[in-house]
Amino acid sequence: MRTFITTIAAIVTLPLSAQLPSATVTGLDGKKVDAKTFSNDGKPIIINFWATWCAPCKRELNAIAEVYEEWQKTTGVKVIAISIDDTRSTARVAPYVSGQGWEYEVYLDPNGDLKRAMNVQNVPHTVLLDGNGKIVYQHNVYNPGDENELYAKVKKLVGK
Repeated sequence: MRTFITTIAAIVTLPLSAQLPSATVTGLDGKKVDAKTFSNDGKPIIINFWATWCAPCKRELNAIAEVYEEWQKTTGVKVIAISIDDTRSTARVAPYVSGQGWEYEVYLDPNGDLKRAMNVQNVPHTVLLDGNGKIVYQHNVYNPGDENELYAKVKKLVGK
């Protein structure tokens, strides 16, 4: 069933090798940023769509947070968390992120502009970009241990 869901998600989202589309998101500091400008000095980027009301999203980001420092040291990967909370719940994002101690870049997409541009249907939805900004892997839903598969793909990208 999991393979079926992942396959369906891959069909309806952006194709692999696509670049991030142009869509404005807002940092927790209030600055507007075009997602197309996300970069990591030629190293991989993980983009995770999540919401404060989504328990699997929070479990996935918390699982990655536990190993994120090691992932960064080994691969240089950067995690960018995009909250899809709407205007009614965006006020909960910064306190939640602060409370978890996440070291990720966190942006708000309250109107769903980036979510729609990437055809993200549900959360959690994770996208892996290579060092050139091309989408090389996507998955949605979260099961414990999925972060290990994601990390294996990141290590493969950097030749480790």
